Amino acid sequence: MNKNYIYRLLTAIFVVCLFCSCDDFLDDMPDNRTQLNTPEKVQGLMVTSYPLGNYSVLAEYSSDNFVDNQAPNANGISYNVSAIDRMDDEIFAWGEITTSAGYDSPYVIWESFYQSIASANHAIEAIEKMEARNPLDFTPKQHKILSATKGEALILRAYCHFILVNIFGKTYKDAEISKKDLGIAYVTEPATEVGAKYKRLSVAEVYEKIDEDIQAGIDLVDNSTYTVPKYHFNEGAACAFAARFYLYKRDYDNVIKYANRVLGNSPESQLRDWTQNYSSPDVMAYAYINMEESANLLMVSTISFFARRFNYRYGSNGTALLGSINDAGPTWGGGPSFLNGWLWTYNPNYGNFIPKIFEFFEYSDKVAQIGYPRVVRTEFTTDALLLDRAEAHIFKGDLGSALKDLQAWNKSHLMKRNGVPVELTATIINNFYTSNNPNFSKEFHTTELSPEFIVSKEQKPFVDCVLHFRRLERIYEGDRWFDLKRYGIEVTHYIGRGNIKKVLTYDDDRRAIQIPVDVIGAGVEPNPRISDKGKNFQKDAILYKWFKVEE
Repeated sequence: MNKNYIYRLLTAIFVVCLFCSCDDFLDDMPDNRTQLNTPEKVQGLMVTSYPLGNYSVLAEYSSDNFVDNQAPNANGISYNVSAIDRMDDEIFAWGEITTSAGYDSPYVIWESFYQSIASANHAIEAIEKMEARNPLDFTPKQHKILSATKGEALILRAYCHFILVNIFGKTYKDAEISKKDLGIAYVTEPATEVGAKYKRLSVAEVYEKIDEDIQAGIDLVDNSTYTVPKYHFNEGAACAFAARFYLYKRDYDNVIKYANRVLGNSPESQLRDWTQNYSSPDVMAYAYINMEESANLLMVSTISFFARRFNYRYGSNGTALLGSINDAGPTWGGGPSFLNGWLWTYNPNYGNFIPKIFEFFEYSDKVAQIGYPRVVRTEFTTDALLLDRAEAHIFKGDLGSALKDLQAWNKSHLMKRNGVPVELTATIINNFYTSNNPNFSKEFHTTELSPEFIVSKEQKPFVDCVLHFRRLERIYEGDRWFDLKRYGIEVTHYIGRGNIKKVLTYDDDRRAIQIPVDVIGAGVEPNPRISDKGKNFQKDAILYKWFKVEE
């Protein structure tokens, strides 16, 4: 039995077992929905309500963090390696993704995040029914659980919609222009009928509803109600998510407000210690997701084959490393020193691998040697939050505070020269991030996306610095794709032995990944696709027969 057959069999079993048919992809109800009659039961529901889907493959393959190892490099060298799945070829080429199988497929992302939304909605409904009862029915401790769990459910619902709209919709531009961009369905009520149809809202409308849920839930979250807070939207994680959302919305006052709740004025003690040395990727991987690590704010256990994909056709290799993990920086030469002990390779032909996305295999049957490949995402960290705050300071015109945050990140990550940490200064930033250094100083198309999104000449080097540091900090976790979308940075991929060049322009419709084919087949409106002639694009008349091409 070959490995491709085993892979397809496992993924098919997973999809069948985990998900229902595409006709009711938004209608899943927890089996114990009729028994959610105590605060403790609702709290228990939230333990299993976080999404199992990992969006890193969709985001990373779409970005400039990966290359096609079949495409000849600058020296004419290419490698005869195949993709783990046809879906990978489609993602890298920004094509229509025709498969619904596979742990990391759009279908699994869509389905698992909407299942989490469904669970959150059932929790909220149950809590509101209990809140309407006689207050004497519950102890003070139970009232606290009800309030905190409602806050967690609201934040989880907001977060799931946030990821979905940023994967399957275009980037947020502003409150007016984003009314024209197709978003996703925002589901706030438990399903009452099987096969209910949900209308996709605009990106602007989705952002408005996310904002409402954050404001309704964030002050209800209470760390004292959790047994294992780092696997829940605890107070720190909720604030980090709020800061990230408001950064994307360009509400910089709220970014700083919520980041300050976590980081304060002296964040250094809360950042990850990059001086540690580890004996193996396994030890390193466990250390990275350690619940005792102060830098980790929220961890999400996903089911994913992402770690295995580093041994196939698409890799973190070649030109993908320029401006990234093998390149110089403002205070270091060569690759950044903090990653020296973190880079591993399956095979030098395939590029680098960092154990932050290490696979922890969960056996469902050890005798049969079957189970689920787990990848634990560090969804929110203090290191990333610090960079979000720095970006907000830049656009508030406070370059001094931005520099302070960037220097804290720089120092904690051991950017050293001759054993001494080099202080990051405004002069160093301005001299390094220039148009003569195109690996880092990418062209922005922010004003084309929105006339309100202006990056001044003075701000540009500091923004380039933030984007560079974030690319290093969050590599393989999907954030780079979101930054490329937010700033309208164009991406070039070279594909196959013919080295076919493809450029994703700032306004390309394919920057919104197409919703799953199964979901389109269930009657949900697909993302628009525009051909060079301005007509609706239809790749395959058979696969896409459910939407009409206007001639």
